[in-house]
Amino acid sequence: EPLRAVCERPASRKRQPPLPMQVEILDALTDNFMYLIVDVATNTAAAVDPADAEVAVAAAARLGATITHVLTTHHHYDHAGGNNQMKKLCPSVEVVGGRGENVQGATREVADRECLQLGDAVTITAIHTPAHTAGHTSYLASAPSSVSAVFTGDALFVGGCGRFFEGGPEDMCETMRRLSALPREALVYAGHEYTVKNLQFALEVEPGNSAAQQKIQWAEARRASSEPTVPSTVGDELRFNPFMRVAVPEVRAYCGAADDDVTCMRRLRNKKDNFAGSSRPWVPGGGPLPGL
Repeated sequence: EPLRAVCERPASRKRQPPLPMQVEILDALTDNFMYLIVDVATNTAAAVDPADAEVAVAAAARLGATITHVLTTHHHYDHAGGNNQMKKLCPSVEVVGGRGENVQGATREVADRECLQLGDAVTITAIHTPAHTAGHTSYLASAPSSVSAVFTGDALFVGGCGRFFEGGPEDMCETMRRLSALPREALVYAGHEYTVKNLQFALEVEPGNSAAQQKIQWAEARRASSEPTVPSTVGDELRFNPFMRVAVPEVRAYCGAADDDVTCMRRLRNKKDNFAGSSRPWVPGGGPLPGL
């Protein structure tokens, strides 16, 4: 908190008690995110996609937390590749993955809407979010008096979504429907730092989308300072993420006047797969500048 704000605070104001749930953002590999979800009262934690097990365990130690669960969104190595090492470093840890996903080191597979408890206050709900992989699972963490948080791996990114490796556009439509149904204020913690390029594409799809225009300028400033662009919120994604907007007329027009969500999703993903993006900053009124 800025010093001025501390000095100007009324003397009678009481310090607010800590929220029951804390989320720690951790970098991994080239552009991956790992997370710690901490139940503050019990100092127990769940590590989400801890590809670098040593970093995750060291971060928990700095927080004074004990990792009791590993939550794995899908089987790809950059998300599940640290699970066996986590089991060595934390022998009693429960390694969770989606049913049928066969994630490395899994000790428990969860079905859609299955819940598990973290500490005293935090409830984790599994959400089946297929398309990137068949058993891809996102995890919704909620606690009293805290804003809920969803950890979406490679299903939903800020401004984008993952490639369809083991599913099709109909699967991603269902995934987006499930995530869209979450509370608008729910925080979105994605698996990769892809925000700027995603928003460049979003502005190619909808050049006049003011929410995307504002978000890309914010994201570019964050990245220039080496700061992460997570979390987003479900409500914000609904405003600028084209993959959550396949029913919007402008998005359907970009996709060749697609007349249904699945066709629009298929064409949108194909266009994104061939989108080069730009290393130059977005210019208001001009869109992304050409060239890399």
